[in-house]
Amino acid sequence: MGLITENNRQYYEGAQGFRGDGTTFKFQCTFNTDLVWYASSPSDPNYPLNNFKVYSSATGTPGSWSEITSGYSVDSVADGKGTKNVLNFINNTPANGLYIVVQLKKLDGGNYGNTAADKAFGNVVEKNWGSYAYTKLDEVIENFLVAYVGAGKLIQNVKRTDVIFHAKRGLQEFSYDTLKSVNKLEVTVPNNLSIPIPQDYVNYVSFYWIDNSGVKRVIMPGNMLTTNPTDVFLDDAKGVPVQDEFNDNIETTSVTEDRWKNNVLKESTNPSFVDDTILGYEYYYGWPEFGYGQFYGLDPQFANSSGYYTINERENKFSFSANLVDKLVVVEYISDGLSTDLDTRIPKMAEEALYAYIKHAILASRINQPEYLIQRLKREASAQLRNAKIRLSNIKLDQIVQVMRGKSKWIKH
Repeated sequence: MGLITENNRQYYEGAQGFRGDGTTFKFQCTFNTDLVWYASSPSDPNYPLNNFKVYSSATGTPGSWSEITSGYSVDSVADGKGTKNVLNFINNTPANGLYIVVQLKKLDGGNYGNTAADKAFGNVVEKNWGSYAYTKLDEVIENFLVAYVGAGKLIQNVKRTDVIFHAKRGLQEFSYDTLKSVNKLEVTVPNNLSIPIPQDYVNYVSFYWIDNSGVKRVIMPGNMLTTNPTDVFLDDAKGVPVQDEFNDNIETTSVTEDRWKNNVLKESTNPSFVDDTILGYEYYYGWPEFGYGQFYGLDPQFANSSGYYTINERENKFSFSANLVDKLVVVEYISDGLSTDLDTRIPKMAEEALYAYIKHAILASRINQPEYLIQRLKREASAQLRNAKIRLSNIKLDQIVQVMRGKSKWIKH
């Protein structure tokens, strides 16, 4: 149930100011983002791990700020409403009238460092922008325990670990078709034509490479042309796998993948090919002797000049055709939403659906529960999930109208 707790300076600039009075040595920071502190001195190897910097000035005017590089720490203090970060000056008390600023790391480095080394470079501030549309998973768990568990409530008692389990399972299920869980990885295809599968990967959505104008060029799946074997063993003349001294099959490289990497795509020196212009699809089949324009009976699944990708499950990599080497590729994939554990963000428009899912999951897993209650909670969870899908579908009428305007065109044969 979040309320806006940051002022405009904290939200947009990522900065919070204090004024020394000669006696106070602890200053409470009220950012939505927790301060991460490892060391106060730049000479400490852990200093770059801080997600903020501290500056001081006698006048508070631009250009007069200097970085504080010693004598402070960050303490976590509970005030009954949660845990707050407190900037603690250990060895001395800021002088009366001294201006102090805590600056979260920002892409432009903030407004207080005078040199590149002094600036607070990072993206902590930018990650916080738009955060009000989300709530954290640990907040959902705490809210559920307060609102639905206790004497006289729907659930008399439940372990917090049970709530965490069902909340995570619900978030996983929502991530597949309800929540905005599509991540986009931008990477340059190396010479080996493969990139590792992302750490939080569950399934893919699409692949495309970006041309010099920033336009997406869709990359098609290559499973209709080639494949990535899951088992590649060294065999003898009879086709029997050969074992090592530990009685395990000896693995070798894939001939199929080697031929795909070294096909005519890689050997072509056609200038138009280098310029990324459309080529005859015969180059993708390795038939350069066929002339351009011979497309009678063309199969659309092969009418592609943007390259191909395959998923190599043996090496857990995405592999690309040779014409995509050094290209800027974007991989859209689905995450299960749990890559950051309890700090995972949930859209507020789906929060009620997650509460309904947890309620049904907890009671449905218990014995001697009235069947009418289980069915009621199941219908409620289904209805809330449907509402969440509608809310998060983000359908805009003007976009639909713009698309439908093109449907009145006559198709000429």
